[in-house]
Amino acid sequence: MADTMLHRIKQKGLQHFQTEGIGLDFTQITLEMEDGWALLTINRPKVLNALNQETLQELERALDEVERRKEIRALVITGAGEKAFVAGADITELRRIETAGEAERQATLGQTLFTRLEELPIPVVMAVNGYALGGGFELALSGDILLASDQAQFGLPEINLGVLPGYGGTQRLARLAGKNTAKYFALTGDRMDAETAYHLGIVQRVVPAANLKEEAKSLAAKLARKAPIAIRYIKQVINQGSETDLKTGLRLEASSFGVVFDSQDRVEGMDAFLEKRKPSFRGE
Repeated sequence: MADTMLHRIKQKGLQHFQTEGIGLDFTQITLEMEDGWALLTINRPKVLNALNQETLQELERALDEVERRKEIRALVITGAGEKAFVAGADITELRRIETAGEAERQATLGQTLFTRLEELPIPVVMAVNGYALGGGFELALSGDILLASDQAQFGLPEINLGVLPGYGGTQRLARLAGKNTAKYFALTGDRMDAETAYHLGIVQRVVPAANLKEEAKSLAAKLARKAPIAIRYIKQVINQGSETDLKTGLRLEASSFGVVFDSQDRVEGMDAFLEKRKPSFRGE
């Protein structure tokens, strides 16, 4: 039924439709399907888009939908409202955790979700429109490309609650910005602005707040036109290769080059170049 509706919408020339149109009953997020890509918005602006259990569960279901739809070739994630991307986890909910075992299970669930997001076979663009603190910073760090509003702020304030980042923040920040930089921000709880995050290599571009969503949409549309198989292996080679030695990483790169070379997209891309036209990649 959903595919039939998508076909009808495309026939009418519309560029997107919301999840209500395909029967998904999200209350904490919205998921909009655009022309070749999707926009996922954390939609709890009254609590600065804080992550609770229901939000995490809906994110999981949204990723199921994104992976199911082969026409989606890129994903943008942002937060509702003007103040926050995601300002952290729901502290009221976390306060109810009573045992170390419960806390470890909660951290493992969050890590598993964000790792799944990091390993999606499509590029994930984080459009950070405001506060990205705690779990929000950890969510942003699981993306492939970070675009930040010039009003964005990043931080790991868990130390001020007597705990530590549990959804991957200590590990991903250390790998991006170095061990001592990660220690500084995790130990002090200090925030960094968008320019600082850019200079540390965490953010790839800083844009005026008013332009953020359009910049993210433009980038997603650009990525959606690239060769899907090559994108999948580029992500895989960089993610896995950066965790190993250079020799092993180079072998992984060569092996993946061979796999991608045996695709119809490679033939189309090279023919299009030689014929001086734009390629039309089909993910085959």
